[in-house]
Formats: sequence, C-alpha cells, structure tokens
Amino acid sequence: MNMAKLEMMVGTFMLIGILCLGYVSIKLGKMEIIGGDSYTVTAIFDSVSGLKPGARVEIAGVEVGKVDRIALDNKTFDRAYAYLKINSGVKITDDVIASVRTSGIIGDKFIKLRQGGSDQMLKNNDKIRETESSIDIEELVSKFIHGKV
Repeated sequence: MNMAKLEMMVGTFMLIGILCLGYVSIKLGKMEIIGGDSYTVTAIFDSVSGLKPGARVEIAGVEVGKVDRIALDNKTFDRAYAYLKINSGVKITDDVIASVRTSGIIGDKFIKLRQGGSDQMLKNNDKIRETESSIDIEELVSKFIHGKV
C-alpha cells in the first residue's frame, strides 16, 4: 500500500513539472495557444510585397503587435488585406496611417503605424482606412534605367 501511495505522489509531481515546463516554454517562445491579450484590425494595401505573417507592427519604433495573416481581396483580386494582432493595452486612433516599411537596407518588412489626432479608437475587427504600400525597389530602378522617372 505504501508503494502505491509513493508512486501516485511521484506521478503527480511529474505531471505538475511537465505542465510547468510547457507553460514556461510557451511564454518564453511568445506563442499563443488560446486567444491571447490582443485584438485584430485590418489594413488594406495595394501591395504588401515582402511582408510575411509574423512580421512586427510598430508605433514610434516600439513593437505593439504582429501581422497575423495576409489575404488577397476575394472580389477584385487587386488589393491585399493584412490582419494585425495588436496588444490589448495599445489604443489606436481611427485615423491611424499604416505603412509597409523595411528595417535597414536589406532588412525584413514590418508595418509602421502613425497615430492621428482623433478621439475615436479602433475596436476589434475594425479597418484602418489610410495605408501606404511598400516601395518596390526593382520597379524604381527599372523606371530610372529606362528613363521613365
């Protein structure tokens, strides 16, 4: 009987240890299992060339969220929808401007948000009205070379 009680205690201790290890791994890896403390807003761009899901979203150089996913407009097929997960503590005005930017010369793409002066804040599933698409360097060089600048 004593042996069964000891095995039960060791098993319980191991289970608690594995759960704690899993929790710490998820928190350190900044992964989300169920929801998370964020809300989603959508930005509609003419081009999101080079932008990938998981890219950071910044305000004044501070990361405030991530790009959740990118999709093509199902009706016209000429615009891209970027779904942004914004940390719940960050309030974004409804006249914010979203721009696709590059960090450094050959760096990764990210979305830069510039707040406006409105008193109205975006809520979950709202849309950002003002956007600036990414600059296509190859297109600019091609125009310069062929004299169409």
